[in-house]
Amino acid sequence: MAAGFDPLSEGFLTDPYAALEQVRPLGPVFFSPVLNRWVVTGYAEIEQVLLDPATYSAAEAQRALYPVCPEADAILAGLSLVPTMSNADPPGHARFRSVIVRALSPRRMAKLEPIIRERTSALIDSLLAAGSGGDIVAGLCHPLPAATLFALIGFPAEDGARIKAWCEDKIEVNWGRPSAEQQVRSANSMVAFLGHCRALVGQRRARPADDLTSDLVADERSLTDEEIASLLFALSFAGHETTTSMLGNALLQLLSRPGLWARVGAERALIPGAIEETLRYDTSVPMWRRVSTRESVLGGVVLPEGARLVLCFGAAGREPGRFPDPDRFDVERAEARRQLSFGKGIHLCAGASLARLEGRTVLNELADRMPDLRLSPDRVPRYPANISFRGPRELWVDWGVGRGSHP
Repeated sequence: MAAGFDPLSEGFLTDPYAALEQVRPLGPVFFSPVLNRWVVTGYAEIEQVLLDPATYSAAEAQRALYPVCPEADAILAGLSLVPTMSNADPPGHARFRSVIVRALSPRRMAKLEPIIRERTSALIDSLLAAGSGGDIVAGLCHPLPAATLFALIGFPAEDGARIKAWCEDKIEVNWGRPSAEQQVRSANSMVAFLGHCRALVGQRRARPADDLTSDLVADERSLTDEEIASLLFALSFAGHETTTSMLGNALLQLLSRPGLWARVGAERALIPGAIEETLRYDTSVPMWRRVSTRESVLGGVVLPEGARLVLCFGAAGREPGRFPDPDRFDVERAEARRQLSFGKGIHLCAGASLARLEGRTVLNELADRMPDLRLSPDRVPRYPANISFRGPRELWVDWGVGRGSHP
């Protein structure tokens, strides 16, 4: 038992890895009274859970971390979501996943690549036009993944800011410890967001377009409109928050080490490895959740049926037995791709290829356009108060004059 283990404390949010190192001697599985959950920090044990969905259900993944107040609970009673991807178990999960994997086909990814590059370049143009420095999260890392995903789904561009705000509200309730006022606001946002997804499905039933929603509507495996709306609700959230965090974390790590940004700019073959090492060393998904369906033994600990688990990907990525010299950030690390940030098994992230594509594109474009990029002095990153999504809220950088637009 770790009585003081609180991943929502200010110290943990600022530097989770120091806190995780302190609890490592407790073993790979321990109980946190603050969370009222079992915390799994061992790589092998997390892998065991992810590869055994019959014993460790995904049903807990999207539930509120703490009980919500009565007013928010009454609002959420009207949120009739169908479990689809990250919170669905077999056999239903396979049905939804097969449709999504088919919709996120290599053909669609190939069509997206030039669009992502064009959007990235346009956002960098705006940053350069604004001066010689600024918040690169607000100017690039935040808007790019959202715009890419929402366009892929079929949401109009003008809906982007509103959907992004709804998604941020969802984080507060599902993975944080919000006030009663925030719970009510977030509950209303989630209901409004589901209504927005339902409306888009209805529109695509009437007028198909070249987007993922139309593909889902037309798929011969016949998902109901309510199932498609629930799927869009899940995808709209999962497909951009983690990528925004990944981009911010990658830039923070690359810019905080003297000479590393210049080296990556000169050796572009290092960029894929830099992305994987970021996901290992400073993961955008530090924790995820499961619940046991029967009594089991994990890491030498007997867990009862109904045991709620927090899988600590952040600890697994720094496990010495898996990653030599784990506290060193190494863009050439051969084993970095073994990181668990995208999950494993049947719930391996369906959008992993899209996230990697966006990561490669952003780093390459920034290396071209902002070769002198550096962190602004005396600016300490702040992080959101939740257990499952971690990236700097803002990242202030200087780039000097920069370079002009591409022809």
